Amino acid sequence: MSDSENYDPLTPAGRKDADTQERKMPRGLVIRLFAYLVAGHVIAGFLYLLFAVGMHNQ
Repeated sequence: MSDSENYDPLTPAGRKDADTQERKMPRGLVIRLFAYLVAGHVIAGFLYLLFAVGMHNQ
């Protein structure tokens, strides 16, 4: 018999390493999140600068 015949997707596997895998965020997601946060703050700072300069040129 193969293992796939006895596999039940509704029953948790109970492996030791499964718990640590679920707690870690993928590295690519962390890098992308950091890049989006930095880019968002740079864009927000640029818009703030545009409004600040525009307010003084009236």
